[in-house]
Amino acid sequence: MKKILIVDDEINMLLVLEAMLRKEGFSVLKAADGLEALQVLEKDEDIAVVVTDLKMPGLDGLGLLDRVTDAWPGIPVIIITAHGTVSTAVEALKKGAFDYVTKPFDREDLLNVIQKAWRTRILSEAEILPEPGDIEHLNIIGTSAEMLRIYDVIAKVARTTTTILITGETGTGKELIAQAIHRNSPRMDEPFIKINCAAIAETLLESELFGYEKGAFTGAVHRKPGRFELAHQGTLFLDEVGDLPKDMQVKLLRVIQDQEFERVGGLRTIRVDVRLIAATNRNLSQAVKDGKFREDLFYRLNVVPIHLPPLRERKGDIEALVEHFIGKFNAKLGRNVRAVSPSVRDIFVNRCDWPGNIRELENLLERLVLFAKGDVITEEDLPQEVRFAERRFHEQPSALEGPGSFKEVLRKRTEEIEKDMIVRVLEECGGNVSRAAQQLGLSRKGLQLKMIRYSLRKSGSEE
Repeated sequence: MKKILIVDDEINMLLVLEAMLRKEGFSVLKAADGLEALQVLEKDEDIAVVVTDLKMPGLDGLGLLDRVTDAWPGIPVIIITAHGTVSTAVEALKKGAFDYVTKPFDREDLLNVIQKAWRTRILSEAEILPEPGDIEHLNIIGTSAEMLRIYDVIAKVARTTTTILITGETGTGKELIAQAIHRNSPRMDEPFIKINCAAIAETLLESELFGYEKGAFTGAVHRKPGRFELAHQGTLFLDEVGDLPKDMQVKLLRVIQDQEFERVGGLRTIRVDVRLIAATNRNLSQAVKDGKFREDLFYRLNVVPIHLPPLRERKGDIEALVEHFIGKFNAKLGRNVRAVSPSVRDIFVNRCDWPGNIRELENLLERLVLFAKGDVITEEDLPQEVRFAERRFHEQPSALEGPGSFKEVLRKRTEEIEKDMIVRVLEECGGNVSRAAQQLGLSRKGLQLKMIRYSLRKSGSEE
């Protein structure tokens, strides 16, 4: 996924950028204006980064930025601008641009920005970005007890300025939760600025967060605001905060405490009003014990913790997620898949552990919708590793910490086994609840209650 789309109405600039990027191992696509760029994007789904000039006839750079952020929100957009339009470029950052570079640009400076954008695309939590109005609950799919508790927390904290730490495995939707908090806060009309701390080299991280003054270092040919400045009166989302180096942890702590900082190479203290949301897939409590993360910073970030459970612990949401992704990819790919078969649903719910969580499920559904032989996805459509998946019981180490956790794990295992058995017997009985209850040694009412508990009402008939 090393395709870069460069957009400029000057043919010489396109040729220069193409030669420079190909030398670095990138595959390059070109467009002469924003409208042509949109056509290229619609034909090629593997484009990782868009680099566009700001001033172009027809659809200009800002117009292209709006269209890309709406239709392809995961693709970083880099703006190239002349010195006289830096203020416009800063506005573009607030609208979602990844970064900007001024003409005449330094070759290494531009390459660093493109490499950073590419790493961000690859390393991004790439959380689920549902279409507006498709789903309820703050644009997040899920009605399990775990998710209902999270919705309750979001409702309580969204209208405050409290710092929030979102934890969870990769692919669970941490950025989506951060966006939901911002969209439901009094700051919803202000910028939502995000930065992936793991995707930026340590030497560049300070200037990315706090900005720099002209002449602060080689290549600093103009003043540049950092993410904290851009997020003034809005929300700053620090993704993968557990990857911050120790020296940056000290500087971040000061900004959180005082809401002020200096740009790199600057003397003037800048005050900001920023709501901070941090996220990590690491166990920060353990990192504190290991001396890799400052204890005082941890407590500053962990004012309101939100833990996103992995998909294997919220299996009741899988059917809704599958239905949503089928609809999404039908529209995207021009397909007409209606559903998955009962046996595929059983594999998804009872035999897959989803180590990649929601992102893994989303990617699999896109492939299945694209290559499905009929309007129902069957076992034959599944890749071998999914079709013959074996149920794997495992827990994160943190799940076994604390008093009473052994009983909790045992209870979960018992429920999983019970649910598996009910699903299989219902299928053997053709969905007939009465016959299944008799075979399981339960009363019909007792089986119905368990089916409600495990969200299996659709699996059986009322006969």
